[in-house]
Amino acid sequence: MSTAREQPIFSTRAHVFQIDPATKRNWIPAGKHALTVSYFYDAARNVYRIISLGGAKAIINSTVTPNMTFTKTSQKFGQWADSRANTVYGLGFASEQHLTQVPPSPLVSANGPGDEKLFRSQSADAPGPAERERLKKMLSEGSVGEVQWEAEFFALQDSNNKLAGALREANAAAAQWRQQLEAQRAEAERLRQRVAELEAQAAAEPPAVSEKEGPSQSLEQLEALVQTKDQEIQTLRSQTSGSREAADTEREETQQKVQDLETRNAELEHQLRATERSLEEARVERERARAEVGRAAQLLDVRLFELSELREGLARLAEGAP
Repeated sequence: MSTAREQPIFSTRAHVFQIDPATKRNWIPAGKHALTVSYFYDAARNVYRIISLGGAKAIINSTVTPNMTFTKTSQKFGQWADSRANTVYGLGFASEQHLTQVPPSPLVSANGPGDEKLFRSQSADAPGPAERERLKKMLSEGSVGEVQWEAEFFALQDSNNKLAGALREANAAAAQWRQQLEAQRAEAERLRQRVAELEAQAAAEPPAVSEKEGPSQSLEQLEALVQTKDQEIQTLRSQTSGSREAADTEREETQQKVQDLETRNAELEHQLRATERSLEEARVERERARAEVGRAAQLLDVRLFELSELREGLARLAEGAP
């Protein structure tokens, strides 16, 4: 099947059926979902063709002939017989409006008295004013579809930009947490060194006091001297005890600060890990959004190309009208 010389003039979606060759009465669906049904025109041979593909397989490949008749059997269903393919095709549409627009005017002809006019022979007259208005409407609908695809594409781009901004903010917050963590670690190390210094100072013993007396001193002088020395010893002991208590108090306070800092460091490390997880999740989400934007861009290109082909085909038909 080749459409090198043919130009697409119309496409729609419908559920495709074929008559059961055994019973000639029951319909066999071509698939569970609606398929794209396209109409092509070969200007060299002045021939129209209806094509519908299911994957790589041609479900419909029907050349329109002067004696073909399209019969509208209900508001949403129509059928025609193809003698060359030795079968009968049926199309089920989502609404009656879709059926009344299919096929476009170059394929319209009379079924007979009282029937819908949907196929025409190759020697048909040119489209009338009503058909030209329909062509203009179809072109306008194609432009609306193009704008909708562009709006969806820009919405995806905006979402991607927001994700990138959130990722930058998360990176800045993580850097700030790291700086605070390093500062807390430095403070904890300084306090540990201070605790070690206080412990070394507390362990130092006060210097011994000794007196050398001459052998000629009297007993009273010796007793007075002993009392004086006892008082000095008591004073020194009192001072040493107070100094040790102050050192112990300062050491306990410093140790408590160290514990508080270690607890704070643990909290900061936990927050840092949570922030890093959030960064990774944001990065994954941004990659997913970027992939969606890429897919949307590719799909938009395909839709734009199809709309461009459809617009060109419809424009050629409109230009051929008197």
